[in-house]
Amino acid sequence: MADIHVPKLNNNDTEYLIVEWLVGNGKPVIAGEPIAVLETSKAADELEAGETGYLHHAAALDTWIAPGALLARVTAEAAPPSAPVPDDAPGPVTSEDVPGREDVPVTEPVVTAPARAAMEELGVSHAEVASLGLAVIRRNDVEALASRRTGRTADDTPKDALGDARDDATGDAREVVPGDVLEDVPEPVVDTGAHRLSRVQRAVARAVTTSHSTIPAAYTVVKFEVGPLLERARGLSREVRRPVGLAELFVQAVAALHPTFPLFFASVDGDRARPADAPRVGVTFDMGEGLYVPVVHDTGSLKAIADALMRYRLAATEGDFREKDLTGANIAVTLHTDADVILAIPLIFPGTVCALAITSPQPELVLAEDGAVTARTVANIGLAYDHRLINGRDAAIFLAALRMELQA
Repeated sequence: MADIHVPKLNNNDTEYLIVEWLVGNGKPVIAGEPIAVLETSKAADELEAGETGYLHHAAALDTWIAPGALLARVTAEAAPPSAPVPDDAPGPVTSEDVPGREDVPVTEPVVTAPARAAMEELGVSHAEVASLGLAVIRRNDVEALASRRTGRTADDTPKDALGDARDDATGDAREVVPGDVLEDVPEPVVDTGAHRLSRVQRAVARAVTTSHSTIPAAYTVVKFEVGPLLERARGLSREVRRPVGLAELFVQAVAALHPTFPLFFASVDGDRARPADAPRVGVTFDMGEGLYVPVVHDTGSLKAIADALMRYRLAATEGDFREKDLTGANIAVTLHTDADVILAIPLIFPGTVCALAITSPQPELVLAEDGAVTARTVANIGLAYDHRLINGRDAAIFLAALRMELQA
């Protein structure tokens, strides 16, 4: 028998939510096969079986579980282990899964939380999803059921239903051929006024709540002239053969300040500050489906930074991040590309002390003493900081040093 314990998935959370069992209780499992999805404040992570055998749940769906806790057990035989399995977990393996074991009771399917929400939204009953014969019912299974029920074709409609089809014009019975859509089946009532938060947005909400309730934050903002930086970025793009913009240059400059400003990269542990051994800069990406903060771990060269951000931009479009991409940040850079945004206060993510906000570059006219008018390009650069470690004077000095670093 092999125990599967919950690993430490990130440094910010003390417990994770079991959002989906990918292998039903008592079902056969293969070593390396994903068995469950655990949601953290930053991402959802799939846990795998370490051995081949039969999986037995030791924790229930939609419950919180701490790192190190027992999640499941894998046994060589279908019989459950002696340790108790949660009452609300599905039963053991079915006779269909183990030939010759007709005495094994039939299992109930595992219905994920998103699937249950879809069942309520679309009016799909438990009996209907159970009739699918699947070990795990997911949201798309429920949606497929509802679509078949509301737009069935003659291919999958029982013969007595086909015989009742009526001509729309005369009301007379008519012949139904495969491919006809029977629109007289009533559609389920859907609550169109409700908006279900996405998994990513629920994780963001937990992080924001924790940040606002535990971090005494303050904010300082200054104006940077960024015209020369933008011109420099264009030349560097050709040099490193990667897209280089303000994001890449600010990540590089922020990381370079780590030796001089170690507290800005530290974490708070009670009344102590724990400095980081190296700068690891999180960069925000909001593609409309939720906020992601992947981390640039290698800040040793501009090319390495540009490589990482280019990969993260592609991943953000699909939400295709690995857990290691989203963990380990000790400072964050928040980018705002909307030209109308002139001030933004970034969130200090739990486990970090500072977050930098960069607004979109804007043209500005400057009136000289001699009456001459010149144009320049500026951006507002703000620093949110944990007041337990950093004061306003420290923040102003850091921003001044950042300006010098960018001009170097």
